Amino acid sequence: MAERSTKKTADPQSAAAQLKSFIDKFDEKDRRLIRAVRAAMRKRLPTANELVWDNYNFFVIGYSPTEKPTDAPLSIGARASGINLFFIHGAKLKDPKKRLEGSGKQTRFIRLPSAEVISEPDVEALIAQALERSEPPMPETGKGKLIIRSVSAKQRPRQKG
Repeated sequence: MAERSTKKTADPQSAAAQLKSFIDKFDEKDRRLIRAVRAAMRKRLPTANELVWDNYNFFVIGYSPTEKPTDAPLSIGARASGINLFFIHGAKLKDPKKRLEGSGKQTRFIRLPSAEVISEPDVEALIAQALERSEPPMPETGKGKLIIRSVSAKQRPRQKG
C-alpha cells in the first residue's frame, strides 16, 4: 500500500509552497491553465477555504465554507488528460444546456479547456445553483484559507506522454 500523508497543513507559507510544487508537476500549458482556473475560482469564491489533495489519480482543489471536504460544493481536478470543474451534487442541478458531464448518482463535471469557461453564463448559472444549495453556505465575509489535506506518495504521471 502506498504511503500517504493525511496531515493537514494550514500554515500559509508552507501550504503555498506545497501547492506550487503540486502544480509544477504538470506541463507548462496545464500549469498556466490550473493557475488561471484557480485565480478565477478565488475571484468567484474569495471566502471559501481551498482544500488541496495531490492524490493518485487527480490533483484537486475543493472550495468549501469549512475545513470539511464534504462541505465543498465545487472543486477543480487536474490530471494529465485535462482540467475539470466538479459539482459534488451536480446530479441534482438543473442543466437545461446540458453542460454537465458524468453519469454517477451524485457528481458531475465540466471540462475546462480555458479558465474563461467558468464565467460563461450557463456555467455561472450552474455554479450559482451549487452555491445556493451549499450547506453550510459560503461565508459572506472574510478570506478563505489554503489547506493541504493529503498527498499520495504514489501518483499517476501529471504530464502527457
